[in-house]
Amino acid sequence: MACGIASPAAAQATPPANPPNGTPAVEFLPRFDFVLGINYLVSDDPRFVWDARFGGELDFIAFGRGRATFTAEYQAMLGEEFRVFDPNQGDYTLAGALSARARGVELAGVFHHVSRHLSDRPKRQAVDWNMIGARVRTGVVRGRTELGTRVDVRRVVQRSFVDYLWEVDAEAHGRVRAAARAAVIASGGVRVLGVDGSRDRGTQYGLRGEGGVRLEGRSAAVELFLGAERRIDPYQLELAAGSWVSAGFRLVSR
Repeated sequence: MACGIASPAAAQATPPANPPNGTPAVEFLPRFDFVLGINYLVSDDPRFVWDARFGGELDFIAFGRGRATFTAEYQAMLGEEFRVFDPNQGDYTLAGALSARARGVELAGVFHHVSRHLSDRPKRQAVDWNMIGARVRTGVVRGRTELGTRVDVRRVVQRSFVDYLWEVDAEAHGRVRAAARAAVIASGGVRVLGVDGSRDRGTQYGLRGEGGVRLEGRSAAVELFLGAERRIDPYQLELAAGSWVSAGFRLVSR
């Protein structure tokens, strides 16, 4: 998503296990994960009150120890400048990855596109960028505990308006099962964004941490959480960071 925002694919940070004996060598559409969530932001800026997003990650093809994956997310930012629920941004992220895995580690080549738009406000300036890079994703399960990590390293190959050159996007998450359908969850992430110096600023840093509980149903789960974040360039026409604490929920596929 916009710099400093984790994508919905992050909720599936643990790579799938290597296929058991008898699994077809090639499978079409073997997996789909979705995320639908909203955060309430405690911020001094009236443009940033609600952060809502919907997205999903789809494996088009799984082939032995690898897969081809497509990710899409839409984010809406709402404030309270003109009305109680005042949408001011609508942003899109599209990404594709081709990966291979062995011994609990997944390596992938990644294409990453972000396009940012204003809502209920005029804007003629395009704000978007394309990146290509690599991803390392790991996961481990020990008894009632799941741990996962993801690191993306990407370089900008096309951009409009922004001064971005490269990005390192990393996160870790954990889940400890407390009951048959309940767990305690925690995650943290960091983004390091290199810039070209044209906007009189240096390397940018974004951070996010959160903790909460996860309640599982038959086909989906709800996650309730509290978080704190420093987000890079939260308003698309202003190159400056913003910080806040938040509370929210997510509906996710199991």
